[in-house]
Amino acid sequence: MAALFTGKVLMANRERDEVETERELDRALENKVLLLYFGSGQCPRCRQFSPLLKDFFLRLTDEFYVERASQLVLVYVSRDETEEQQSAFLRTMPKRWLAVPFGDAFIRELELRFAVSEVPAVVVLKPNGDVIVGNAVEEIRRVGPACFRNWQEAAEVVDRNFLLAEDFDDRSRRSITDPIRRLKYKLDKKTEAKNKERKEGGEESS
Repeated sequence: MAALFTGKVLMANRERDEVETERELDRALENKVLLLYFGSGQCPRCRQFSPLLKDFFLRLTDEFYVERASQLVLVYVSRDETEEQQSAFLRTMPKRWLAVPFGDAFIRELELRFAVSEVPAVVVLKPNGDVIVGNAVEEIRRVGPACFRNWQEAAEVVDRNFLLAEDFDDRSRRSITDPIRRLKYKLDKKTEAKNKERKEGGEESS
């Protein structure tokens, strides 16, 4: 996914920090479903949709709703008329959002590449940049956060956090219970041997 942004700059929401090196972009975008949100704080349709998208994003990524964030990243591609308008809009949105800098020529490149002619538009991409959904606005309105599971499957995104946690738990369980299992096995063997001796002794006496 970082290949889409090679040589470009993304801004961290509400901060002046730039996410521009390949390593930083890889870390921010790797193994994630990417949403490109083409919108504007002044557009009436965007003003109706943006709160829904904000809630959608938070329910998948905010610890208030989930134990750990879903493999999801959103980049805001602005059609705001001024930088102040873009900044004011982003201040009302989640901090995890990224944004293409205001007035960057890359905005037009993205609009042409993904055939975005009107806003709001949400383009859903696989980690390799392939399109999953050309415009997911209606799907998000209709289905809500549940549609992320379909995107995740389509993108073949590996939920590494889950796998790592699961593997760690398995290893922990094995390391803790193995000595108990071995001890139980030894006890069972001793019991079995004693029973065998008793049985043999009984047969001899008879």
